Amino acid sequence: MPEPLKNLYNAAFFESLTSACEKIIPGFNTQAFLKNIYDEEWDNRELKERLRHITQILRSQLPESYSSCINTILKFIPEFQKNGEESDNFGYIFLPDFVELYGLDHYEISVSAMEKITQFISCEFAVRPFLLKYPDEMILQMQAWSTHRHPAVRRLSSEGFRPRLPWAMGVPFLKEDPAPILPVLEQLKEDESESVRRSVANNLNDISKDHPELVIGIAKKWIGNTDITDRVVKHACRTLLKQGNEEVMSLFGFGSVEDIVVSNFQVQTQSVHIGDYLEFSFNLHNKNTRSRKIRLEYAMYYLKANGTHSKKVFKISEKEYPGDSKTFIERKQSFRPITTKKFYPGTHKVSVIVNGKEFGIADFELI
Repeated sequence: MPEPLKNLYNAAFFESLTSACEKIIPGFNTQAFLKNIYDEEWDNRELKERLRHITQILRSQLPESYSSCINTILKFIPEFQKNGEESDNFGYIFLPDFVELYGLDHYEISVSAMEKITQFISCEFAVRPFLLKYPDEMILQMQAWSTHRHPAVRRLSSEGFRPRLPWAMGVPFLKEDPAPILPVLEQLKEDESESVRRSVANNLNDISKDHPELVIGIAKKWIGNTDITDRVVKHACRTLLKQGNEEVMSLFGFGSVEDIVVSNFQVQTQSVHIGDYLEFSFNLHNKNTRSRKIRLEYAMYYLKANGTHSKKVFKISEKEYPGDSKTFIERKQSFRPITTKKFYPGTHKVSVIVNGKEFGIADFELI
């Protein structure tokens, strides 16, 4: 089993943190801080609970006024950078969490702080409650940040604006109407920073889950402009491609499957133990005399606790298959336990997908 992410808050982390606190916070009491951190519930807390606990304990040793607190919080950044911790700084997400937890009633101070903090550790989660409380002001702010000189601030304008940002607080008005987001994405679609462009694609992918036609329209407008926008569009349309959306399939050159034959689809491991692999194979025959561009995938239908199945699509390849060619394909799918997914014993299913069309489905037992 991989090391749980919550364990990044370990003795070495707190040694570094308390060392910085002693330099920055007058009268900081390391012994009291650690005693309060390692309370009787510490071992039972998950990652986000540990993060919030650290934020709250730190608050107890900071000045009473919020503006003074922020002045202190900002002093942590050069201290951490001096110690060479900028390249692996996820643990310091308590800095934006402080703004999220205590700064909602202090708009101007908090927005200014987030602009600085996000250049060290992303404020994509912290910005969400501000979008909810100050929608008009924050829409303008996100658009302003999209032209900022620093790529991390530009990325925040897109990533924090995502309708379905994972692990984050929901912003229902953006799911309902993503129109305020579009000027930001238009501004950033050819940004010099790859991380910013990837955020644009992720944002559009979020939008596609509620407004597919809007994203298809944007994809048609952007595709073919530059190699950069082509890559953004392709990544943005990944959910629509996995759903087999015919319009998007056609946009990327994946056409009809009438001359494509899938045969001899076999599951070699009819029974799979948790921790082992599913193995399956099939033949792909392009009966057309001309080569065909084919997106080849397979779907796993995972058994859920309530007896229904949850479908997840995995890509095998995207490439040209020569005319009148026959290709043998075999794949393995791991059932090794992971922290983010629970496997349930019983009947699961697997299928083959060609250009969004499903060919056959086979059962196997997970034991």
